[in-house]
Amino acid sequence: MEQDVESPAAVRKPKLPKQAREDLPKQLAEIDRAKKIQRYVQKDGKCNVHHGNVRETYRYLTDIFTTLVDLKWRFNLFIFVLVYTVTWLFFGLMWWLIAYLRGDLDHITDGQWTPCVNNLNGFVSAFLFSIETETTIGYGYRVITDKCPEGIVLLLVQSVLGSIVNAFMVGCMFVKISQPKKRAETLVFSTNAVISMRDGRLCLMFRVGDLRNSHIVEASIRAKLIKSKQTKEGEFIPLNQTDINVGYNTGDDRLFLVSPLIICHEINQHSPFWEISQAHLAKEELEIVVILEGMVEATGMTCQARSSYVSSEIKWGYRFMPVLTLEDGFYEVDYNSFHEIYETNTPACSAKELADTAARARLPLTWSLASKLSQQGLAESEQDTLPPSRPPAGRSDPTASAGCG
Repeated sequence: MEQDVESPAAVRKPKLPKQAREDLPKQLAEIDRAKKIQRYVQKDGKCNVHHGNVRETYRYLTDIFTTLVDLKWRFNLFIFVLVYTVTWLFFGLMWWLIAYLRGDLDHITDGQWTPCVNNLNGFVSAFLFSIETETTIGYGYRVITDKCPEGIVLLLVQSVLGSIVNAFMVGCMFVKISQPKKRAETLVFSTNAVISMRDGRLCLMFRVGDLRNSHIVEASIRAKLIKSKQTKEGEFIPLNQTDINVGYNTGDDRLFLVSPLIICHEINQHSPFWEISQAHLAKEELEIVVILEGMVEATGMTCQARSSYVSSEIKWGYRFMPVLTLEDGFYEVDYNSFHEIYETNTPACSAKELADTAARARLPLTWSLASKLSQQGLAESEQDTLPPSRPPAGRSDPTASAGCG
């Protein structure tokens, strides 16, 4: 058998203190776990998904308006200036070409000659006349005459196309400016989600708030569990999405978001967290995506704010600090405590184990005594049949699992 032989030239590492040696593996494990976390949705709501190998790029051109609106501001402004400049240059070239073909440029000083456009003596003046025509400035120095039918047709075409360009580009800029994305910046989510007891049930909770005085109309909240799964047939489904009930059946998902609210998900048999305990949660690779939607009161446009919580951001056994206080004639919200949480007594077992424990506690007394006596009799009979050298196996206290966590 080969053995690893330490090289005599190896440099010996300095010996760390005992406390540092004990904390180092934990810190390395936390760093390694943090590196492995890959979010589906960032904390600020941006989706961490990139589309690659899109061959049918023509689809973006079929919906050119949405494509322009989705562009970044620097590209949007560049296209805005470029479109107007190209149309002015194109029609300026057309006006200069008409003047050139009619011979107006050769009779600039001839007072008896009737040109197509008065005072048009070159390409620069034709370009300026194109700008005046399309923007309807009308300085009055360069004007079209009634002896030029081709000029009248070009004037009609430029007026119609100029109106279309104005409607398209101004509409694009208006939609770009009035997008409610910035409204979502004042919709805040708590940094962490918490799991604790509420009304005798294990619940997953997070907090939402609105920093503005103008409210979100018809606000609603949704939550999704993002977790890869494998089916019974062996099919692997990456980033499978599962609904998390935050009050859809009772209407609690409809929010009157005047002050910060704590959104609660009851962990029951229909919840994806039914069998997840505190120890299990620390090992899970999951992500909870929360989506807040509503209409902006000032504009009536739909606004959506998103955030997410990975397993390390779900704190087991904590609650949120109160932020609402009653002052002299009004309620005040303290946003300094919006993200703060405090520890509370919470069972470390899963909601399923809690339900099983509560069900056993509600059993009739006669059934419990009979069951206990039968278990003791069975254990004694097994002990009599076992050899003396072997200890009794399978004997356990039936009350040992009465409490969890």
